[in-house]
Amino acid sequence: MNYITLKGLEDNKSIEKKCSRLIMGTAGFYQLAEKEQVFTIMDQFVAMGGNMFDTAHQYINSEEILGEWAESRGIRKDIYILTKGAHPDDGEPGPRVNREAINKDVKESLARLRTDYIDFYALHRDDTSVDVGSIMEVLNEHIAAGRIHAIGASNWSHTRIQEANVYAAKHGLIGFTFNSPNLSLAQCNKPRWAGCVSVNEEISNWHKGMQMPLLSWSSQAGGFFSGRFSPENRENEEMVEVYYSDENWERFNRAQKLAEEKGGTAIEIALAYVLNQPYPTAAIIGPERVEELLSSIKGAEILLTSDELALLNLRESKIGGAK
Repeated sequence: MNYITLKGLEDNKSIEKKCSRLIMGTAGFYQLAEKEQVFTIMDQFVAMGGNMFDTAHQYINSEEILGEWAESRGIRKDIYILTKGAHPDDGEPGPRVNREAINKDVKESLARLRTDYIDFYALHRDDTSVDVGSIMEVLNEHIAAGRIHAIGASNWSHTRIQEANVYAAKHGLIGFTFNSPNLSLAQCNKPRWAGCVSVNEEISNWHKGMQMPLLSWSSQAGGFFSGRFSPENRENEEMVEVYYSDENWERFNRAQKLAEEKGGTAIEIALAYVLNQPYPTAAIIGPERVEELLSSIKGAEILLTSDELALLNLRESKIGGAK
């Protein structure tokens, strides 16, 4: 297992946390038939060196399942939890990026997770009508109380993150230390869910310059590279709307060809693409079976050159003159 260093606080002291670059996503656990199946997957993940878990206040039963598992294994101090809050659609539709919602979600997430601290806390959505200063103030209150050890954003624009960090620096506050948007080899035709942010060239260049760690969700594009889909198979409406395009099918073809050369699969190459960027990255994965977990671990170990990255992403490359 490979690891990424993320900054956080403990007992008001700055520390570096060595987190697995594969992050176990828990959003889909509620769909699995038996709790023991879920627990077995998490057990296997830890046995293979994984120590980072992704969840959210808005994911159905996700925090409860993760909290019960961690407590039953006595493993809380050995793992890192990334959870998210301030998502819309909590009772009433509409933005919830405000003091009241953040306080409510943090309190409820802590109870569900059966813990008194959250390692990494991200705001699930943004509301640009709310001044960033008020948002950073309330998040820092939770940091000062020890309830949160590090803060970040999920589905915020990079300009808004920068604005928030400028405010924090000017006012002696802790700023965002990580970003969690969508980054995948397949480019989205439209946001997969309302208000989501996917990495484009501008965002990628910003991360390269800032070297801010990026923790990607849907890093394998919802299984687009798994082989279960084809241009002719249009049964999955969401996949068709979000990922079906001539460019993405060309990326899929190139991933398949490169996989043959490296002794892997297209979906392993797609994961390697996320983990070989010129800035720190980690990938949230959602295996439902141990075999899928093993495939992700294999993909995380594949090294790609800058030319191979360019080839996969349809940019000019020294390899065969690809564009």
